Amino acid sequence: MPIFVFGLTLRSVLFGVLLFVITFAVSLGIVSFILVKIPPTYFQKDHSREFWADRNPAIRFLGVLAKNILGILLVALGIVMSIPGVPGQGILTILLGIMLLDFPGRRKLEYKLVSRPTVLRTINKLRHRFGKPELVLD
Repeated sequence: MPIFVFGLTLRSVLFGVLLFVITFAVSLGIVSFILVKIPPTYFQKDHSREFWADRNPAIRFLGVLAKNILGILLVALGIVMSIPGVPGQGILTILLGIMLLDFPGRRKLEYKLVSRPTVLRTINKLRHRFGKPELVLD
């Protein structure tokens, strides 16, 4: 007979813990992969940000549309992960989502987020672990 505490069973608690661990690991893996792969000069003013500029205009449009949809999803997911008790790297996921979006003032917002000492230190530690150079800020 299952033990009930406020409607919870041991099985539902274990499922919740498992889901927590899996979502935390997946989000950490994706965020880590992308932050390691971006060029160290990505946050400098002279770094080119044109996405598929040399492609067919129709393909470029679809690519930019898909990139923006993914960016919106990542920002929303990052906001959810910023809530206490929800697993994941909220601020870093929001940063990745913003990096994918196209809107006026994006560079300034990216720079503001990444130049926070704790965020920059975390990203550079991660990059160092994978043998990548530190991010260079203006």
